[in-house]
Amino acid sequence: MRQIATAKRQGFWDLRAAGNFIGGGTGTGLLLVAAAAALAGSDATIPLAAGIGFVMAGLSLVWLEIGKPWRALNVFFHPQTSWMTREGIIAAPLAAAVAGYVVFGHQALLPAILVLAAGFLYCQARILKAARGIPAWKQPEIVPLIIATGLAEGSGAVLVLGEASPALIAVALAAGLAREGAWWAYRRGLVASKAPAGTLDCLASPTARGLRAAQLAGLALIGMALVVPAPLAALGGLLAAVSGWGIKALLVTRAAFTRGPRISHTPVRGRSVSRTVEA
Repeated sequence: MRQIATAKRQGFWDLRAAGNFIGGGTGTGLLLVAAAAALAGSDATIPLAAGIGFVMAGLSLVWLEIGKPWRALNVFFHPQTSWMTREGIIAAPLAAAVAGYVVFGHQALLPAILVLAAGFLYCQARILKAARGIPAWKQPEIVPLIIATGLAEGSGAVLVLGEASPALIAVALAAGLAREGAWWAYRRGLVASKAPAGTLDCLASPTARGLRAAQLAGLALIGMALVVPAPLAALGGLLAAVSGWGIKALLVTRAAFTRGPRISHTPVRGRSVSRTVEA
């Protein structure tokens, strides 16, 4: 069964919406890696501050996208049904916990930062999954892809902002490899579920191929940094983060086609045979 050519690209979410997933993913990835490093005894104050800055910047972009910004508080009224509401509810205690650690250095806040940052990242992945009308978003593999991408971006950003220790480089390498696995599973899922042709074409476009090449180059540099840490680690981390931002922007703004109505056969008047209509 193929789909007829009525699939359209959604026009409700633009780069501001993509910015929320970029800021939230990179920010929570930064917070998770930095908080874990702080628990291990490293000074992670700067990465933690940068992480919450990314998260808040992403949420601010969503606020700017709302047609009536003064109604933004309505987002907190539906936690039982909305993953966006759950994301917003988590944001406040996450910001408070990070601020408490950055200002006062309370080690007891680090486990809370880990739990809240993980919850925020999971909510972001589920926001896209809940968009039933957009095959590129509702694909089940989008959840591990968004989570792995956030971790790859955040761990890459840590290499840019902080000391590139062998442990942090290994974490960034593992996160990058996880993102690669999640990406291929996601692409196979789209093909198997007969995603709109526009979605598949977008993810195979020269822009997408260029971003994927940058991701692979960043992953290679991070791997090489295990032997020669500087400056390969910082450059690899930068490529891991920036290329991830580009892929997210494509997923949200360019690859997000509706499925459109489907028809398996076109009826032919006066004939018993029929043909399949292709997208």
